[in-house]
Amino acid sequence: MGEQTTLRSSRLGRMAAFAGTGARVGMNYLKHYGQRCVGAPQDENLLHERNAEAVYKTFSELKGGPLKLAQMLSIDQGLLPDAYASRFAQAQYSAPPLSYPLVARTFRREMGKSPLEIFDSFSETAAHGASIGQVHKAVKDGRAFAVKVQYPGVAESLRSDLRIVKPVALQILGVRESDVEDYFREVEERLLEETDYKLELQRSQELSAASSHLDGVSFPRYFPELSCRRILTMEWIEGLALDRFAKGSANSEERDRIGQALWDFYEFQIHTLRFFHADPHPGNFLVRDGGLVVLDFGCAKKIEPEFYRRHFRFLDERLLDDRDALLSSLEDLSILLPGDTDAYRSRIAGLCAESIEILARPFRKGFFDFSNPTFMRSIYDLGERNRRDENLRGFRGRRGSPDSIYVNRAYFGLYSLLHTIGARVHTRLPDWLRES
Repeated sequence: MGEQTTLRSSRLGRMAAFAGTGARVGMNYLKHYGQRCVGAPQDENLLHERNAEAVYKTFSELKGGPLKLAQMLSIDQGLLPDAYASRFAQAQYSAPPLSYPLVARTFRREMGKSPLEIFDSFSETAAHGASIGQVHKAVKDGRAFAVKVQYPGVAESLRSDLRIVKPVALQILGVRESDVEDYFREVEERLLEETDYKLELQRSQELSAASSHLDGVSFPRYFPELSCRRILTMEWIEGLALDRFAKGSANSEERDRIGQALWDFYEFQIHTLRFFHADPHPGNFLVRDGGLVVLDFGCAKKIEPEFYRRHFRFLDERLLDDRDALLSSLEDLSILLPGDTDAYRSRIAGLCAESIEILARPFRKGFFDFSNPTFMRSIYDLGERNRRDENLRGFRGRRGSPDSIYVNRAYFGLYSLLHTIGARVHTRLPDWLRES
């Protein structure tokens, strides 16, 4: 994929790009339904593929919030139509990198110097291009660095981008704006944090230090003196990306060891620190010397005590046999609302009971084989059934806590990674649940 030599950073320019995409999507719908009206055979999947291609092309060129949103949506394979999920998954790996002159311009604006006035050498070609920024390899005094450079205008345009892209996301997801307003606000807040590299530096150092005792888990060293609000410099680490490790020739023992390190890392951060790495895609992890290296704390989430208690109460399998306790827990988390009819309550409780049974399985077993395709298939099938269930769209109201977005994302991503690796890991319920 070639380098991108320009990036629309003005609000008007980005609005024009979204408008053009909206026109292309609208034209696709007009052609589709026009042909249907005259009795011509139609392919719904082809409509989705054309629209997904148009939307993703614009998102990848604009980068920032739109591309990050595509990346987030692609993690949950039951959330999107297949065409969108497949296309948006490219956001994790193949965003076209910006050309070197744009990178050098960012350095001069933010650091007052060009890259080669700071480092002895600096790769003109990005080693990795992502949604908020891209990584270059640099060398200074014999030490290799990974330098993350934020795309121009991303932070300044993020709020307006999300407002413009919201209707597209709502249409893809098939939900009402009034029902998900709090969720979009949560996503916006986290994305704004990701544009603050000073905050990421602080969190990276804090979370790395707090997790440094974990067996088989390591972190790069960070360099505040070579970092600022739009540039973040860390130690360059050679390793095998997690998806490449998964596709490689590692034996079952090696896969289990990496899987266990990944499980232990998330369990410690979520259940002990209550502050966790919330971007679980393969590009944020390396395998080196038989251990796991954790990269990129740009997206991190704190868990407040009351939400933690309410949310993880659903790991208790006793809820499946105690309907009153289940209903009470669903009310506690605002999944059931005061105005719900008995029919609504029964339907939602049934769906939640099915989800609890599936998603909490790893915690209840003590030892879980994520390589078994049956488990992930049951999650995908549940998501697909719910996505296609027209009756679920009648459940009005803002259900659940916005705080659940990134917790659920972390666990779905964790399960997906462990399945991709083919790992078998030791698991257990959090202590407070085992003792209750």
